[in-house]
Amino acid sequence: MIIGYNPEDKVYLAVDCIIFGFDNEDLKVLLIQRDFEPEQGKWSLMGGFLKQNETLDDAAARVLHRLTGVHDIYLEQLYTFSEVDRDPVARTISTSYYAIINIEKYNEKISKKTNAKWFSLSEVPQLIFDHDDMLDKAIKRLRRRTSINPIGFELLPEKFTMRQLQKLYEAILNKELDKRNFVNKINSMDVLIKLKEKDMSSSTKGSFLYIFNEEQYNAKQDNHFYLKL
Repeated sequence: MIIGYNPEDKVYLAVDCIIFGFDNEDLKVLLIQRDFEPEQGKWSLMGGFLKQNETLDDAAARVLHRLTGVHDIYLEQLYTFSEVDRDPVARTISTSYYAIINIEKYNEKISKKTNAKWFSLSEVPQLIFDHDDMLDKAIKRLRRRTSINPIGFELLPEKFTMRQLQKLYEAILNKELDKRNFVNKINSMDVLIKLKEKDMSSSTKGSFLYIFNEEQYNAKQDNHFYLKL
């Protein structure tokens, strides 16, 4: 005999997405202004409830697509938040995910219906519920990930200068880096291809452009990428 679950112990399961972007100068997070209660008018991460025919990963990808209009971007499960009183409406557990996208490439696809806006991390307003904690954990995870995996290249244009790459890591790590040490460290990893093309917008001499050599990185036996800065 199969004993049914207690119908009184009803718990909602949600996903919330922290979406990071880079505009060649600053690391930003995409927020939405809520158009319903509770906390109407306040800033929030993008979220939604799990549907019966979805996995958590499916739900996060759906929420992300609804906001950005894209599927093929980096998305990673972060942490599950289960404080009893985290949502004033109902008992809700939320699993957070973080994504990283190139603002220049995808900004035109961001849905205007969601009142979405990019905020520099230094200018993020107070968020609803426990979304500030979610963002804080996501920033820490992103910093760890970009030091051991080349996921930071997802935030750059396909072709980028060494200065753009350094600015990205400075934005993620929130500190200035020595140019010579940074360039030497990156070059020692042998994961970039230097092009003959130059970006002429920064100076009259121009700056050489690079691309990330994903094939060469994947071919390495140990996929070694450790950027201690």
